[in-house]
Amino acid sequence: MLIRPRRNRKNPMIRALIQENHLNIHDIIAPFFLIEGDDKIEPIKSLPGISRYTLDKLIVEVASIHSRGIQSIAIFPALERNKRSKEASEAFNENGLIPSAIKLLKKHFPNLTVITDIALDPYTDHGHDGLTSDEGEILNDETIKVLVKQALVAAKAGVDAVAPSDMMDGRIKAIRSALDSHGYENTTIIAYTAKYASALYGPFRDAIKTKLAFGDKLTYQLNPANIKEALLETKLDQEEGADMLLVKPATFYLDVIAKMAQISHIPIGAYHVSGEYAMVQAAASQGMLDLHKTYHEALLSIKRAGGSFIFTYAYKEMLEFLGH
Repeated sequence: MLIRPRRNRKNPMIRALIQENHLNIHDIIAPFFLIEGDDKIEPIKSLPGISRYTLDKLIVEVASIHSRGIQSIAIFPALERNKRSKEASEAFNENGLIPSAIKLLKKHFPNLTVITDIALDPYTDHGHDGLTSDEGEILNDETIKVLVKQALVAAKAGVDAVAPSDMMDGRIKAIRSALDSHGYENTTIIAYTAKYASALYGPFRDAIKTKLAFGDKLTYQLNPANIKEALLETKLDQEEGADMLLVKPATFYLDVIAKMAQISHIPIGAYHVSGEYAMVQAAASQGMLDLHKTYHEALLSIKRAGGSFIFTYAYKEMLEFLGH
């Protein structure tokens, strides 16, 4: 035999020498759920190991992971019912939970990348990502006006990147134009370009304390059966001024990441979502899987598919696995 591929696997040194893809701790974005008040940490039952934090407790937790190598976090609000409305007006309250968190984080950690979600589902009383008509239709253009206000408030507070996750048509162009015209041309936009109508978001909705009062999200999130739509959204988000693109969920959609990476020249990331995280936790708790190795393999597959960065709840496990 002239060709023996196993020669390139014969020892750890050779295997490391030719390894094609690597997961670095700097690739990881850690999501955090925020609540109002003081001195509170609320464990989330459907997301073992993940909690909601008041801002004072958030600073302590972020200090711990930032000192160990996590360079980027994403923040999401978990508001009480009295802060939610049909108009989602709390989304652009300059003194609200998210702007306050941004200011505090940038004060304590000037070198930390802070990302905030731009969408209305944590702020609406019906749980949809957009404003609705009396008949329950999701209103695209009216929603964009509120998203622009939300993005401007976050930029004014000092956020590094806004991440529109709503899937409204044309929102990237509107947000980019508004940011630029108000002097925030350096604020990054991470577009949720291919956000699928997935069954894997349940624990996230528990985490932000929201649920749909009616209907579903099929008129704005992508059909899991389709990929051409994702490629169209890729083209549009690039043209409208997105700086980075995102696929959500991740491991069920590696083909989407790979095909988007083939046609795009800007960074593409993935959101390893709550359901993906929770499934591994559940299996590991029953002794069926190795927790750390399984998460590492899942996240490495995203890198192999062409992902440059990864939102994941498994940031603590990866800090341990990668030796930080």
